[in-house]
Amino acid sequence: MKKKIRCSYFELNDLERAYHDKEWGTPCRNDRKLFEYLMYEVLQCGLSWDTIIRKRAAIRAAFERFDFEKIARYGDRDIARVLAVPGMIRSRRKVEAIIHDAQRFIALRRECGTFSKWLWAFTDGKTLHNPDIAKADDWTPPARTELSDRIAAGLKARGFKFLGSVTVYAFMQSVGLVNDHARFCFRRKELADMANGS
Repeated sequence: MKKKIRCSYFELNDLERAYHDKEWGTPCRNDRKLFEYLMYEVLQCGLSWDTIIRKRAAIRAAFERFDFEKIARYGDRDIARVLAVPGMIRSRRKVEAIIHDAQRFIALRRECGTFSKWLWAFTDGKTLHNPDIAKADDWTPPARTELSDRIAAGLKARGFKFLGSVTVYAFMQSVGLVNDHARFCFRRKELADMANGS
């Protein structure tokens, strides 16, 4: 069986490889999943993605699978419960930011119908395929773009916390707003074919 060649920055361990092969860059339009991926970026601030992926099961359990309606109502007892979950990232500021952002997420949904509708309107509902990838095998995705600047500004204007342009660009990659899989990566073609309906 031919070995799959994937983006080198996801070759750290089996959890990262599985995330790369099944999730990273796959277009997501489900609001609950979008909230989950967005909040992983809040939690990752100052940490490595490897830390998040290793703790993801604990994080999901702590936040009730990212039910934003429930999270928006969390109080001090809930914060204490979340912080006490074994394996959880113990940052009260980040937990409070997630509660705050859940409230902002609900407000944005009231304003626009769904978060997905608001988000995907920035790309006319399509995944962007970065043409610079074709220039070299060792191409590295940008840390931020003009589009991530605009999305981050839109979130900031609505009161979201911990979501600057760099963080938003990582979110865009994770939910398939942009396809930043390397030129040689098997997932790049899979996702391009998916976008083209083949």
